[in-house]
Amino acid sequence: MDNELKIFCTNIGEYVDVEGGETLQHVYERIKERIKFRPISVMVNNRDKHLAYPLYGPKHVEFIDRSSTSGRRTYTRSLVMILHKATKDLFPDERLAVPHAIGKGYFCTFKHNHSRVYGATVKALKQRVKEIIAADMPFIRHERPTIEVLDMFRKRGMNDKVRFLSYSKQLYTVYYELDNIIDSFQGPLAPTTGHIDTFDLVPYKDGMLLLCPDSENPSVPAKAGKHEKIFNAFMERKAINHIINVSDVSELNKAIKAKRVSEIINIAETIHSQVLSAIATQIADRFKRGGARIVLIAGPSSSGKTTSTKRLATHLVTKFLRPKMISLDNYFVNRVDTPLDENGEYDFENIHTVDLALFNQHMKELLEGKEVKMPTYNFETGKREYRGNTLRLEADNVLLLEGLHCLNPELTQFIPEEQKFRIYVSALATLNIDDHNWISTSDCRLLRCIVRDYKSRGYSAQETINRWPRVRKGEEKWIFPYQENADAIFNSSIVCELPVMKQYALPILEQVAPNVPEHSEAHRLLTFLQCFEPISPRDVPKTSLLREFMGGGAI
Repeated sequence: MDNELKIFCTNIGEYVDVEGGETLQHVYERIKERIKFRPISVMVNNRDKHLAYPLYGPKHVEFIDRSSTSGRRTYTRSLVMILHKATKDLFPDERLAVPHAIGKGYFCTFKHNHSRVYGATVKALKQRVKEIIAADMPFIRHERPTIEVLDMFRKRGMNDKVRFLSYSKQLYTVYYELDNIIDSFQGPLAPTTGHIDTFDLVPYKDGMLLLCPDSENPSVPAKAGKHEKIFNAFMERKAINHIINVSDVSELNKAIKAKRVSEIINIAETIHSQVLSAIATQIADRFKRGGARIVLIAGPSSSGKTTSTKRLATHLVTKFLRPKMISLDNYFVNRVDTPLDENGEYDFENIHTVDLALFNQHMKELLEGKEVKMPTYNFETGKREYRGNTLRLEADNVLLLEGLHCLNPELTQFIPEEQKFRIYVSALATLNIDDHNWISTSDCRLLRCIVRDYKSRGYSAQETINRWPRVRKGEEKWIFPYQENADAIFNSSIVCELPVMKQYALPILEQVAPNVPEHSEAHRLLTFLQCFEPISPRDVPKTSLLREFMGGGAI
């Protein structure tokens, strides 16, 4: 029949007959015997949607489980709303806040109380979350005029959401209802609370840590781990955000409209300078005692390691030291000798991409005052070359070494501990959209990477997005487990960087075609960036770390 309505389901590789107005949840129920998992959300024409999505025309559909990146986000958002309900059920006068991720969990606290969340409180909340999950309550999706949603949030005292929506340019806003509460999120939720069957809630600092399924073994919750230094770095920067009245997106937008951009950028740049100066002082103090000849600077992709290293070198000069800089990249093995991953592809994140024997030999010789012939890695040929470069450490020289694996003990196992000073660099995002929607550090780094790769390396956003999951997988295995080894943490984020990067990222992301899988991530980032009022790139100093990604730098 010509009027027959069909959708193509990639999970089964076939067209499926549907009725006009039928939801994808109903479609799944009809074909679930052919799908090996229980979906938590769905991709419709490469865009993330709720399973209650109604069908009125032909679509390209893929049911998503919680093991995918998109599915994990849906799972986390749903779990946060359950915890929000549990909080309101047990402590009606409190307001749950989820300021940021920490390790493999999400730090949570009570916003109104500002006091320690005690173990008994966490235990009661955990039990209530279990009860809500067991009740298999539906997350009911609503879409209404933004002005009406604003009024609903205002009446419930959800001022963080009122502030955010006040800057929204959207005519309609999506929100969710769970029994007696409402909330809004930056993406879909699961169909019911019963889909959220694995979690943990444990006391952490003066709050609690919400833990989702472990990525390696989804049948159990992730472990809390130890993240003292990272947590402190988050909280220190968030305290400064509070002082300058820029703790969330709406406050940042208000500051931009009030023409406070120069003030905020100057404070952000001063913070970077002060932190790097303090780190340089620590290095100089150890150096005077006969240590810290080799400074190891590590961090995940697009964290700003290169600029951070250069700026640190400047600060070290003011401490009467002469820094010399090299990159760990120069010690890469020839490409044909690069380790392979489980798919038989080059594993460029693996520590054994580095010639560990040669590296340690050279570091030992440098510490002994010997001159070494420095290798250079040719990325075009994939081979190590020697171009006549040599290096020797004089009495007042300190060696700055930058690379992904610099905090991994295996890299420097033959270098005396007293001669090493370790620095971890990461763009720890400390801004929130509202109390239940935080900004992901990974998203900030991905946007940096997309802009830099397009401008300086000729990669499209589609290529960068396609490669990003492999980068993230490598970071989880080879970088994050060692971040607490650092002697110092440098948070390279700038509170107003997203309004700046927005100017560059939007046209690049818009080039990702709707018919490719990467469109889903590009569309999500485009929607996310619409939350911000723009800041002109001209307002960013040429010495700013952001220039490493946007170009036009003077370092």
